[in-house]
Amino acid sequence: MATFIGIDLGTSAVKTLLLDENGTILNIVSKEYPLYFPKAGWSEQNPQDWYTQTAAAVRELVAAFDASQVAGISFGGQMHGLVVLDKADAVIRPAILWNDGRTQKETDDLNQRIGKEQLSAWTANIAFAGFTAPKLLWMKANEPELFAKIDKIMLPKDYLAYRFTGNHCTDASDASGMLTFDVKHRKWSAEMLEVLGLSETQFAHVYESYAPVGHLCPQAAKDLGLPETVIVAAGAGDNAAAAVGTGTVGEGACNISLGTSGTIFISSEHFRVDDHNALHAFAHADGSYHLMGCMLSAASCNKWWMEDILNTKDFAEEQADIVTLGENDVYYLPYLMGERSPHNDPSARAAFVGMRMDTTRTQMTQAVLEGVAFALRDSLEVAKSLGLEIKKTKICGGGAKSRLWCRIIANVLNLQVELPENEEGPALGAAMLAAVACGRYASVQDAAQQLVRVREVIEPEAALAARYDEKYQVFRQFYPALKAIWQQEG
Repeated sequence: MATFIGIDLGTSAVKTLLLDENGTILNIVSKEYPLYFPKAGWSEQNPQDWYTQTAAAVRELVAAFDASQVAGISFGGQMHGLVVLDKADAVIRPAILWNDGRTQKETDDLNQRIGKEQLSAWTANIAFAGFTAPKLLWMKANEPELFAKIDKIMLPKDYLAYRFTGNHCTDASDASGMLTFDVKHRKWSAEMLEVLGLSETQFAHVYESYAPVGHLCPQAAKDLGLPETVIVAAGAGDNAAAAVGTGTVGEGACNISLGTSGTIFISSEHFRVDDHNALHAFAHADGSYHLMGCMLSAASCNKWWMEDILNTKDFAEEQADIVTLGENDVYYLPYLMGERSPHNDPSARAAFVGMRMDTTRTQMTQAVLEGVAFALRDSLEVAKSLGLEIKKTKICGGGAKSRLWCRIIANVLNLQVELPENEEGPALGAAMLAAVACGRYASVQDAAQQLVRVREVIEPEAALAARYDEKYQVFRQFYPALKAIWQQEG
């Protein structure tokens, strides 16, 4: 029976997963690698570490199985990172990662000099410090000699694909997060390349995520312990790969990730972008598009409240006293680190609103859970305003282990919430993309329909959803009311 390998190239570790053609996960192996902070706010990695640890993980992954049965391999990976190669395909400098903060000046310059409307017209997005284009401008200004040596510009997972195949390649979903890609037309933006002073030949060829980009070259096959016949698929950015792994493909499909940060990922068969770029508009790994809202603080709000304020780690006990939903008069704004979607406001702050003398600890705990749900709905409402019909959502991440929180989200968003059987994120999605590239499934949608299984469904309750809708209409007034104060405070 054929098997497929998915590689999730994360920020702190690489996770590899072995999947058989029936969708059974046979093995998972992870390997860590260093993260470097050479200056305050900087975040870098050595691409060679990615390759070395990935090769070690894959060898261990297949050690107890028949490696000759591995038919395909693909990737999900940390987005936005900058990898630059010279004419000899040697890495010019350490990779600058998505969470590197050195490019605020370049980001502000793009948004102000070029203008957010023009950037959105060219790339469907506005500039953020994490994106790749500001990193290139930073190199141009601060490392001109190294910038002049750039022959190829790649994203982290694409460096692995190059080492595996010798092909300089990327995919449409990952390229969407560079601010150099025309998302609507799925090609490099000539206007943005002119702004950067770069040519299209310096960028990798763009494939769909499920497209084969080559076979393993002899050296990679030896390093991985796999046959040279293995097909390598382009892969996807981590969020798009994770969406494939949860079956979030097709018009109006939705997935909420309730991790340290939070995302709401909505698949769309057609290109859509909102007027204020409240949501990211990216290409999807299934060949279509998606909208994504990113909350900077989601489950981390609950962790902060429990551990730092209440001094407890017994989350379940604190939630056990929450028995009445939809009646809480205390509100919580979950902006502990500012906010990304839909406000794009780094000055936003967290707040409790509505406490009285009789307010209880339980009410405030409940407010934290509800506040995160209300903020997720903010992004959902933007997607719905673009004509997307969304009736249900998958949910995953650490926060989804709380059934109470899942029930709150089902009713605040008025969506059926589905908990997937497997939560292996980008690694599972990457393995599914490899299976499509090998012809095991006719399409990404076909793979999702056959492989993704749901273990529990939580239905919204009509009366409770109506009460929460009233509460949401109050919640959505707080950010505009406090915005000027936060910006004044800095």
